[in-house]
Amino acid sequence: MCFDADSQPPIEPMAGATIEHDHLELVAADGNRFAAFEALPEHPTRAGMLVLPDVRGLFSYYEELALRFAEVGVAALAFDYYGRTAGATRRDASFDLAAHVPLTTWVGLQADVAAAAAHLRSSAGAERLYSVGFCFGGRLSLLLASLEELGIDGVVSFYGWPVGAARNDMPAPADVTESFRAPVLALFGGADQGIPVEDIATFERALGRARVAHRVITYEGAPHSFFDRKQAAFGHVSAQAWDEVLDFIGVRE
Repeated sequence: MCFDADSQPPIEPMAGATIEHDHLELVAADGNRFAAFEALPEHPTRAGMLVLPDVRGLFSYYEELALRFAEVGVAALAFDYYGRTAGATRRDASFDLAAHVPLTTWVGLQADVAAAAAHLRSSAGAERLYSVGFCFGGRLSLLLASLEELGIDGVVSFYGWPVGAARNDMPAPADVTESFRAPVLALFGGADQGIPVEDIATFERALGRARVAHRVITYEGAPHSFFDRKQAAFGHVSAQAWDEVLDFIGVRE
């Protein structure tokens, strides 16, 4: 997993920002019920962000990140992956990930993403839709660029595995770039022991061959999961990454 249970996004809350937020239960087309957290800005920019957690699923880090997006005018929805096997409930750090991650499927995740996107477009009036994901969710975020029916306007990935096998049947993003229909922002740590620079280069070459608009950034010396308030030594890197995300979706603080 990317973050400790008590980790927080490395973005300070915006003083005086007025937002609405709520815990939800959404229903996918196949009947799956899953937990979500929505944050809506008082003054929306018409941009919406799907927040795709790491392998742990929905927990406080991603709820806080949704709030940070709402503070800059971006309606955000973070959602859980394990409704089909663990129910649409909030879970603590004792959740047995190892038993549930292999039971997720690419088809099931697509159904949940579609339901989350439809809700965000309806409830927030989001006219531009983006995704941001971390680790497991980073790989998923990249793959959303291949779902033409989703109509997504851009995908952001923080240290999502771009090549190789997944813990379920999700394809490797580098293998399906020919089907990408949205721009890509991919952010990596140069000292990430799980994603070597050779894998990042392979992915970037695949994006280039497919003529996908993209920006791939590797932050030298940064580890996996650098985007964390606990990673104080990489605060400057996190600030740069946050600026990259806001630029990518056309929103500035």
